[in-house]
Amino acid sequence: MPRLQRKSFATPDQVRSFPGGRIDLIRLGEITIGRFALKPGYCWERDVAPVVRTRSCQHRHLGYAFSGSLQVTMDDGTMVVIERGDGYEIPPGHKVVVVGPEPWESLEFASAHTFGLTPEEFGERVLATVLFSDIVDSTATLARLGDYTWTSVLREHNMRIRASIDRYAGREIDTTGDGFFATFDGAAKAVRAAALMDPGMAELGIRVRVGIHTSEVQIVGGHPRGVGVVAAARVAALAGPGEVLVSGTTRDLLDGSGLLLEPRGEHELKGLSGPRTIFALQR
Repeated sequence: MPRLQRKSFATPDQVRSFPGGRIDLIRLGEITIGRFALKPGYCWERDVAPVVRTRSCQHRHLGYAFSGSLQVTMDDGTMVVIERGDGYEIPPGHKVVVVGPEPWESLEFASAHTFGLTPEEFGERVLATVLFSDIVDSTATLARLGDYTWTSVLREHNMRIRASIDRYAGREIDTTGDGFFATFDGAAKAVRAAALMDPGMAELGIRVRVGIHTSEVQIVGGHPRGVGVVAAARVAALAGPGEVLVSGTTRDLLDGSGLLLEPRGEHELKGLSGPRTIFALQR
């Protein structure tokens, strides 16, 4: 629950160092804020890639720069330089270099809690709560609204879904154009984030559905993979407009959370063996 609190970066909760830089981390309840300090010449590909062992950085960064210049190159070749005084968002799939004589310093509000961790630290196999969301009848909505209006609606949808994920310290893994794939380190966090998603879309004239499943997942190239991810996607496919559906496994982990769920029967999930009991979040 949100509460009035403060912490000083003079005494961070954690300091994570790597060649060419460091991150000071403070935790305010479920939110982690990171202060990045990267030396002139810092290069993600040289300084961090050997640690995390991915082809490019797979984190989403959201922050404010108060010193230096950072050159960001996306996997598709798109490039931008972020300067002192800029607020910024960097999607997964990029490489960065600190350019110029000044160190890069910034505050970040997304992904700092896992940036720079080795696969072993992050977990080759980890217990994760996986969330999938998507816009209901997105193709029909696009046809009804037209390209221009749809683009505006989709942009606002993405901003609001990301705000829900960030509020409960989730990690955005991917976006499918009209939906999101994210992971959380707790079942209640994922369900509380999901509960915010559809109500925030009413004024946009769209509905969102969400499916959630908890299991061990395999971390491959910084991304979760495996049956648990597939199961979460299958649960999402069962949901109707405005619904948040969870698997029985996730339901068991919500005891004591105060979240209320009702059974929706047993369902065969495509590609998975045996019927699974599904539950719906009560509003």
